[in-house]
Amino acid sequence: MTQQEIGVKKSISQIGEAIPHELGFEMIKDYYTANPTEHAQVIGKNIILEILAQPGCEGIRFHHAYNEAGEKTLVYMGIDAQGKSIVEYNLVNTTGEITKKQAIVADRSSKSEWIADIWEWLWS
Repeated sequence: MTQQEIGVKKSISQIGEAIPHELGFEMIKDYYTANPTEHAQVIGKNIILEILAQPGCEGIRFHHAYNEAGEKTLVYMGIDAQGKSIVEYNLVNTTGEITKKQAIVADRSSKSEWIADIWEWLWS
């Protein structure tokens, strides 16, 4: 019996699971068939690792958003074990004082150079 079957809530860090390739491909294909003007977003490893490295970060929340040009994009930020967005955290500076640091709120994911690759992958 799994945690979900017995009603036990997963911790934030345990949310998500690997699925079979075929299921993933089918889910993506179904979405783009229903939403042909939508495009995938590409997010680089470095920003993901920077967000996850923040103190208390257990996961990342992705928000649908519009950028300054009015294009659909994602804004993403770290979340703590209670699912709250991390907006700042404490940091000890070089003089030993505890200061507050603004947490990372990220955007600027690129899609244009990857669109052809995604469609080729989906329909092959």
